Amino acid sequence: MADPTAALPAGQNLRGPLMPPAQSGDPDFWLVEPDIQLYHFSQGEGRNVLVIHGGPGMPFREPMRGLEPLTGTYRFHYYDQRGCGQSTRPIDRFESQNTYENMNRLDQTLGIGAQLADIERIRQLLGEDKLILIGHSWGGFLASLYAAEFPEHVAALVLVSPANMLVIPSPEPESDLFASVRAKLPESQRAEYDAFIKDYFDFNTLFTKTEAELVARDAKFGEYYISVVDIPADEAIEQGEPGGWMTWGMYISLGQMHDYRAALEKVTSPVLVLHGADDLQSEAASRLYSDTFPNAQFVVIENASHFGF
Repeated sequence: MADPTAALPAGQNLRGPLMPPAQSGDPDFWLVEPDIQLYHFSQGEGRNVLVIHGGPGMPFREPMRGLEPLTGTYRFHYYDQRGCGQSTRPIDRFESQNTYENMNRLDQTLGIGAQLADIERIRQLLGEDKLILIGHSWGGFLASLYAAEFPEHVAALVLVSPANMLVIPSPEPESDLFASVRAKLPESQRAEYDAFIKDYFDFNTLFTKTEAELVARDAKFGEYYISVVDIPADEAIEQGEPGGWMTWGMYISLGQMHDYRAALEKVTSPVLVLHGADDLQSEAASRLYSDTFPNAQFVVIENASHFGF
């Protein structure tokens, strides 16, 4: 697959231009390609801030409560990334039997490059020369890659429990999400979970699935995750319908190994990395970001989980 941190500003490996098309007039949707619209909502008044949700493919249905004190100064924009929530889901199923052809189509349509291009289009739609970005979990990873691609258009980054994806294989293997969930499951559930994960990562059958089947699988993993994390009642947040093919588009576009740290070292904007002390992800995995960005600050939030906001 194409490297999502290479030459995106030149429009390589994209199915549409970086300039967004004329808008439809529907205030609830941004049109980023003629056939791709992104659902969005906002809170607050003032300078625009773009909030990038995690998952992959787990959009917000309500604002981050921790940002409410700032809504008199900033307008926080939340959006469903392409392929999840109420945004366009451009692929239902694959008719082709050519795996390589399908992988390339999926990468180009729903992969990391497509998601980063959407952030750039949103920046233009908001009319901001330099964006402030807040990314949670996988969204923190996407925000970081956007900054590497478009450093001239980033004013600042806030990364909340950014996903342990900067380097694969990870230097913090104990923060592998799927293994961490398994370790916390009761012994009686582990055989069932192992069978689920074996099917989940069966790439031989991936392109026989439908969007609905993949959504159901991601929702099932979400159930396992919620069952092992202790999320305080005041941290619970409503999320939209998960992604299906978009999850696998981003996984496939990662490839089998990468190290994006050199790209992030070129970003001079200020970066704030937040980590919940009770996060299932290790502190070292979150610190990988603050140790990489040259102008970064790291803060641990006590008594907070992965959803510290």
